[in-house]
Amino acid sequence: MTRYEPVIGLEVHAELLTRSKMFCGCAVVDSTQAPPNTVTCPVCLGMPGVLPVINARAVEMALLVGLALGCDIPPFSRFARKNYFYPDLPKGYQISQYEHPLAVNGHLDIDLPGGGMKRIGIIRAHLEEDTGKLTHTGNGHSLVDLNRAGVPLLEIVSAPDIHSAAEAEAYARKLRAILQYLGVNHGDMSKGVLRFEANVSVRPVGSDELRTRTEIKNLNSIRSMVRAIEKEVERQIRLWESGEGVKQATLGWDEAAGRIIIQRVKESASDYRYFPEPDLPIVVMSREQVEAARARLPELPDARRDRFMADLGLSREDAAALVADRAVADYYEAALAAGADPKQAANFVLGEIFRLMNAESLPREAIDQIRVTPGALAGLLALVNAGTINLNTAKRVLDILYAEGGDPAQIVAAHGLAQITDEAPIRATIEQVLDAHPAEVAAYLAGQEKLAKFLMGQVMRALRGKGQPQVVQALLDEALAARRGG
Repeated sequence: MTRYEPVIGLEVHAELLTRSKMFCGCAVVDSTQAPPNTVTCPVCLGMPGVLPVINARAVEMALLVGLALGCDIPPFSRFARKNYFYPDLPKGYQISQYEHPLAVNGHLDIDLPGGGMKRIGIIRAHLEEDTGKLTHTGNGHSLVDLNRAGVPLLEIVSAPDIHSAAEAEAYARKLRAILQYLGVNHGDMSKGVLRFEANVSVRPVGSDELRTRTEIKNLNSIRSMVRAIEKEVERQIRLWESGEGVKQATLGWDEAAGRIIIQRVKESASDYRYFPEPDLPIVVMSREQVEAARARLPELPDARRDRFMADLGLSREDAAALVADRAVADYYEAALAAGADPKQAANFVLGEIFRLMNAESLPREAIDQIRVTPGALAGLLALVNAGTINLNTAKRVLDILYAEGGDPAQIVAAHGLAQITDEAPIRATIEQVLDAHPAEVAAYLAGQEKLAKFLMGQVMRALRGKGQPQVVQALLDEALAARRGG
């Protein structure tokens, strides 16, 4: 049993889904689509003599996040200049909030991997502008794209209440879901709109001390974050046990090599020489504004999970899996609106549809882009419940729907997949199977009743899986009973 306990705090940087940047009128665009350095202006390029203007929509979005996280909203917040020099920072400083953030003292409840719930504190949520994007060519040169410079960012800082990589994953997934539900971030981490930084230290189990920590920067997937935390915890334990100790540092993560990279000695807040931004006013938040925003909050993941459990009879595990991505929960409810049975639809979404999406490495939030519409899923399940097809055939039809789209009833008809319920052909097939397996029939009649499953399987195979199972089973029992009597 380990003698050390990880102490982890997460900083999450979420790009806000505004149409324009944080302090100028430049459009916010998909960085993977626009040519480099084509969506810029003198303000986001940091030209002399220009003045920034606060994006009111970004403030509104940040306020919604703060309220959804149970934060206190101070009566005012203030922007500051965070001074440092790096090629992706045109002005030589970043406009951020420091001493007076927009939201403070919140919390996020997570489900623990082994069961139960844990509350993680939220220290603060503050607004800032994003930097540009560097691309390292590998030959000693780096290219900078400033399309992203100035995009509104919300930084959400947790308390050091997380004590394992699994808890960090649960926190990250829940926070990502909340941002999606609020409509302020679409959660597509492959495009860099959501990035994590993990502050990690370890201490003896049972201790409440906070030892020297390191910061792992710019983790662009939850999987990378989990792996990086696990490796850094292992590294720090080795250092403490060797007597060397841990030095405060900024780290990077090499996903391909699966290793931690020490980048530089960690700066302290004083190194950034924060001071109030002289070109921007203080942001005043009245109680009326706060309460009006609170009234606009949508149903959040936990409330939706509880509704699915109470109203639809789903297990907590299934309900939590369905609400983890807003697009999945919306798809599921659209299938119910089209007439699908709640538990059947949950099983198909979480099982078969996720299986097909995984095979294509599609993220969960892309479920609204697949060819199987919610209405088609409801129609497929209706065919099962009507006895037209069985579950195995339904999975075959789903594969076709996923690949080609279309109407499930037409697919069943076109491929001749409807169940056989006519007793005459089923009886004939049963007799053929029993005649083809005399040894097994004799053993069954002699008392080896487990062979009934084998014989049932052979009959279903002969019927190419299209026999209605209840009808087939009843007629097989009848045929075996007749042979016993004979």
